[in-house]
Amino acid sequence: MARVDDYKKAVELSRQGLATRDAQEIATHSGATMEQGPDGHPLLALPFLQKRVLLEGPGFQMTFRESGEEPNLQEQVLILHYLNGATGAAPTGEWVAYQEIPDGKFYIDAFLRRAKNPMVNTFGDQPEVFIKLAKEVYDAQPLDQGDAAVTVQAFPRVPAALILWRGDDEFPPEGTILFDRSIGDILSAEDIAWLAGMIVYPLMGMAKGRT
Repeated sequence: MARVDDYKKAVELSRQGLATRDAQEIATHSGATMEQGPDGHPLLALPFLQKRVLLEGPGFQMTFRESGEEPNLQEQVLILHYLNGATGAAPTGEWVAYQEIPDGKFYIDAFLRRAKNPMVNTFGDQPEVFIKLAKEVYDAQPLDQGDAAVTVQAFPRVPAALILWRGDDEFPPEGTILFDRSIGDILSAEDIAWLAGMIVYPLMGMAKGRT
């Protein structure tokens, strides 16, 4: 319960921070778009992992356009932190490992447990399934690294690179998840570890459903 309370507090604080800013500025900085809701009030529409989050009113109440459902608390925290952190700067085009992100070394165990290790354990022996599902779920684009790699657009200003290497008789499969260097200016290391898990776990669920 304490963790749930922490998420609720983070949501409240993030909404308070956004409430002091102009909605158009938030949209411009984050890559969201301004739309008009059915009641005539303006909405922010933010792409998030191939879905579209609608944020309404000064309280930034959220729903997914596709389902009408509210994002879970972890997703809400991440979305609000992204809106607060985005500055409008474009990605640098330079990929970095998680431990190169500010405070990444401190949270590396959580990152490995939530994202990198599950990805390798699930897809290391079936990289072709990994590529297929990533394209299907995230419209992922091919990347010329490793033996199988794609880029996923998590938020408009936040790309991620998912890379796998096949194993052989001497070495087990390996993999990594890289981020644009600019991500450290937008999200905290803890947020990034959660985001990586949010990218990987839907793919894992679909892979298990097809075995």
